[in-house]
Amino acid sequence: MKIINQKIKSIDGSDAQLIGYILDDNLDSKGLQNRPAILILPGGGFLRVSNREAEPVAMKFAAEGFHTFVLRYSLTPSTYPTQLLEAAEAMSLIRKNAKEWHVDAQKVAIIGFSAGGHVAANLATSVSDEVEEANGYAADDVRPNALMLAYPVISAGKYAHKPTFDRLFGEVSNEERTELVNKLSLENHVDRKTPPVFVWQTITDQTVPVENSIMFVNACVEAGVSVEAHLFPKGPHGLALAVKETAKRDENGNVLTEFVQPEVQQWVKLACDWLHRTFA
Repeated sequence: MKIINQKIKSIDGSDAQLIGYILDDNLDSKGLQNRPAILILPGGGFLRVSNREAEPVAMKFAAEGFHTFVLRYSLTPSTYPTQLLEAAEAMSLIRKNAKEWHVDAQKVAIIGFSAGGHVAANLATSVSDEVEEANGYAADDVRPNALMLAYPVISAGKYAHKPTFDRLFGEVSNEERTELVNKLSLENHVDRKTPPVFVWQTITDQTVPVENSIMFVNACVEAGVSVEAHLFPKGPHGLALAVKETAKRDENGNVLTEFVQPEVQQWVKLACDWLHRTFA
């Protein structure tokens, strides 16, 4: 495995970081072995980039044959569209270096957790295409070929996780906030350019209401976008892989058992099966 670490300079002067895990060719293969890739955007409410949703997730998907990349995007006080453009740059770098990194440039997925899910879905839909174009990106060139969402922040409306959007919007006037709420309620912006979607969440998510996922799924159905959804009956927000390794811990380092949910652990296999079918 080759590990790459590349700094991304942001429009507001902050720095983001792209970490890539490039798998070696199988020794018995002939020629180059181009593989599909996944860009991972962890959550953290724009206060942090969750380590539990970063390298452990990358290693899990790498074990299934995917090159993986983790974007450690800018945090508050950086505001929209900083993180979106960092994701666009990360996608651009993956495709520009596809030959060197043995990536199939037409099989690049993105997965976003919680707040990272909002950034991922924003990049995948076309609502912010003009922002990307104004900053030098051809929107279709940085749009992922598949979108995966884990307990995502989607709506800035009734079911919003307000603290996340407060940080994403920053200090704005009431008029500007109303405009951003309309623009960044992504359930209203699924269209024919949106790639196939995979989404999962728990019904009992106490932080980001499950309605976020449900509204996005409904929007996909209405727009004719292929979608696979899995709603699990229980578990808190931020489950990551739902295993002991990625569980939250108390101040003494003890695992919080509610973050280990055996029935939820299957989501990675479900996602990989879906990706293989989508990229077939």
